[in-house]
Amino acid sequence: MKKAVFVLLIVFTTSVRAQFRQSIFSKDPVIHLENWQQKRVYFGFFLGLNSYDFKFDYTNAVEDIQVLKTTGFNVGLVADLRLHEFINLRFEPGLYHTKRTLNYNKTHHPTDTIREVNSTYIHLPLLLKFSALRTGNIRPYLVGGFSTTLNLSSNSKSSDDNFTNTFRVKAWSPNYELGFGIDVFSEYFIFSPSIRGVFGIKNELIQDETQPSPWTSNIESMKTRGLFVNFTFH
Repeated sequence: MKKAVFVLLIVFTTSVRAQFRQSIFSKDPVIHLENWQQKRVYFGFFLGLNSYDFKFDYTNAVEDIQVLKTTGFNVGLVADLRLHEFINLRFEPGLYHTKRTLNYNKTHHPTDTIREVNSTYIHLPLLLKFSALRTGNIRPYLVGGFSTTLNLSSNSKSSDDNFTNTFRVKAWSPNYELGFGIDVFSEYFIFSPSIRGVFGIKNELIQDETQPSPWTSNIESMKTRGLFVNFTFH
């Protein structure tokens, strides 16, 4: 999946550059899909990459957890409702997979200092898209809104905890999202690369049953932070 997304990125980056040059430097560019933006409702799909992190707030001042991030993948659908010439309402349900490794400070945790957090998310964002004026076959936009995420790997119902090597988080978490992108109109479809940040709103950590716990007691809150790079096709 990552290789496929990378190949698509290379191919369509070339296309974006060509369309951008044509739109900016050509006096009379060929306008593709001229009436597409007048559609009331349209659909699409996306592929992409993600990088997830955690933001920790500690009970004591010592910050003793390092998060080692990896690059995950995204895939999903897009439903777009035109509200205004420059404003669209978007629903982008998707499947997101990632892995984070928590490395605890050995000063406070002399043994068993590593926790791998594999996450498979059902991500459900409802977003507003604010588009600029179209220039030739290019139309940049800003996007923002709220989302809720179901973590299929949360272990939230497990009776085990870190004392048996099970790291637990809440199944559902709310977020807000901000990003930007660009619509590139080709002859047959619209290609939209975008970058978006996701920010968890509430504490996601489930404390260990046995207290004090060397893995969770010093954590006041743990919230998701993430960066998405999506390539959408309409």
